Amino acid sequence: MSNRNNQANKQAARERLRAERERQAKKERTRRQLIVGGAVVAVLAVAGGIGLAVVNAGGGNGGGGASGDVWAKAAKAPLVKPANTSGTGGTAIVIGKPDAKHTLSLFEDARCPGCANFEQKVGETVQKDIKDGKYKASFHLGTFLDANLQGTGSKNALSAMGAALNVGPDAFLEYKQALFSKEFHPDEAGPDKFADDSYLIKVADTVPALKGNAAFQKAVKTGTYDRWALTVSDAFNKVKDVTSTPTVKLDDTVLGTDTPQGKAAPSDPAAFTTMVDKAMKS
Repeated sequence: MSNRNNQANKQAARERLRAERERQAKKERTRRQLIVGGAVVAVLAVAGGIGLAVVNAGGGNGGGGASGDVWAKAAKAPLVKPANTSGTGGTAIVIGKPDAKHTLSLFEDARCPGCANFEQKVGETVQKDIKDGKYKASFHLGTFLDANLQGTGSKNALSAMGAALNVGPDAFLEYKQALFSKEFHPDEAGPDKFADDSYLIKVADTVPALKGNAAFQKAVKTGTYDRWALTVSDAFNKVKDVTSTPTVKLDDTVLGTDTPQGKAAPSDPAAFTTMVDKAMKS
């Protein structure tokens, strides 16, 4: 679970990064005692310190990490809304049968490890329920972890999801699932891989509708939906009763178990379905 707009959480994230760097440094010192060769030693000595710097060194929009200047320009650029969106600024992302009586609302951040856990365990159930018409799904995507963890990966991944949504709702769902998968979701204490456009395109190549899709790739590389990503993120920030990710609601009922930080989203498909069915009857 990732708390948004929380100074203590930001500090905790920084401490985790610091602790991870110290752990890596200690590990590298041990390895240096066993490895002979100045060149190898030099590589190991800097390995633990390049994580965030590398992803912010490239050029272009996210070509190794979109810079603050790029996103400052995006905030002033014309708004381009992906197809399959609605509402002011195209911030409403609703997928499913229009006549579905219930709505499942998901609040997520692309870099959120709790969201990745939820998607890996419950994501397929959600997609099946959407296709079966059990409910339609409304997606609310934030980028607050870019501030908590440093970097631009949440914004860049959201922009890429906009490019996938422009291709189609199914492409969006499959791409989002791939981004949160065990194979591709970045470690919270590791490099900000989602800041790299080439990495986002690599993930997209696992989705049939996006593989080799020139229009999608161009939109990612040129930041076509960067302004839209900022607009969607701003709409997420204005939701008052959501303080952490992932948050999952069925209509007006928050699903999950109580924790000091709020409701923890169910991480088991059976428990999720039980909670959904109970909320539908209430």
